Amino acid sequence: MSDGSQPPSMQPIGFVRSSQQVHHDAPRQSGLGRGGDGIIEVVQGMQNGLHDLAGFSHIWVLFWCHLARSKALMVKPPRDTRKRGVFATRSPQRPNPIGLSCVRLLRIERRRLHIVDHDLLDGTPVLDVKPYLPYCDSVPDAAIGYVASLDSKAKDHRTWWEEKGVVAPRVYRERRTREVRK
Repeated sequence: MSDGSQPPSMQPIGFVRSSQQVHHDAPRQSGLGRGGDGIIEVVQGMQNGLHDLAGFSHIWVLFWCHLARSKALMVKPPRDTRKRGVFATRSPQRPNPIGLSCVRLLRIERRRLHIVDHDLLDGTPVLDVKPYLPYCDSVPDAAIGYVASLDSKAKDHRTWWEEKGVVAPRVYRERRTREVRK
């Protein structure tokens, strides 16, 4: 947009309902077979867009990372020991916090898409849904840059507050308190 005008605004087509409340609840990526189940509730008026989606085993979900905290251009991925350029990572902390996940679609009930193996948090605004097509979406021999040298068994998430020697955010302190009581 060379004339300096603003891009068109976007409205969510739906919202995620999931037991994954904070990023430490979710796997670091969708499709790793570790994500929970959830529902994408499509907003009233968008349900006709779901016609013919039944029968696809997987879908791409484009979403807004509504809990992202920063727009840092250098981030430290969970399995890495050094900072990387944000565009070389899949971090939700980005200039435009847009996420993309390939998730398994179990079934569709009216305006509800039942999904599993996802990394989406409860309340996540969904911007778009598209079918996953293996013949054009899969690139088995793709190069993965520095990620090839990282430990694939490392933790999914970094506890940055421990690394910085500060008190954990309230949501994590409250969670620990609840877990100790159980």
